[in-house]
Amino acid sequence: MPHAQLDHLVIAAASLDEGVAWCEATLGVTPGPGGVHPLMGTHNRLLNITSAAFPRAYLEIIAIEPGKKPSRPGTRRWFDLDDPVLQASLARRGPRLVHFVASVADASAAVQALARDERMHIDRGALLAASRETPAGRLEWQITVRDDGQRLFYGALPTLIQWGPAHPTDAMPASGLSLRSLQAAHPRAPELAAALSRIGMQGLAVQPGAPDLVAVLDTPRGPVTLHSEGI
Repeated sequence: MPHAQLDHLVIAAASLDEGVAWCEATLGVTPGPGGVHPLMGTHNRLLNITSAAFPRAYLEIIAIEPGKKPSRPGTRRWFDLDDPVLQASLARRGPRLVHFVASVADASAAVQALARDERMHIDRGALLAASRETPAGRLEWQITVRDDGQRLFYGALPTLIQWGPAHPTDAMPASGLSLRSLQAAHPRAPELAAALSRIGMQGLAVQPGAPDLVAVLDTPRGPVTLHSEGI
């Protein structure tokens, strides 16, 4: 049985500048540096949100890098960033929590566990190798990305990541933020809960209802609740 734990929350923005402004206005802190992803034509900023319950968690603010396209022809960007409905919502309503990523020790085994589900046969996507240089050294990882870029279950079924020797939080300073809780709602709650169980994801409450991913962060301004609201 695979074991998965929350790795990071994904905040999508129409532009990275908008994402930074949102972070300062909503969470009361300026995000730390991130990097670029030539594989996907995206760039990001990062924040440490570790807590006792989520010991290796961070927050990623991500956007399409202007003028850049994925390095592989025909590839759609991860996290549904090429989806016109998502982009229209971000342009109209601003940055928003859209997804989360779970770390696993063996991503291939976790992908196979989802595919073997007798009822759903979930295609979590191919494992792509990615890397980027940081001031603290090189980060290397494998991550699941579907050909269509879809997140699945309105973002409530995590993308899977398997890190190399280093993890981003190893060199990430405290931010003044910590993740208190993460939960999900979905009209097909039993199916989502079963899929999460398949990858060994525990501690994520799933309730029936309209699609929503809900994260509560402790911030310098007090608790802040983020909703995906099904986008």
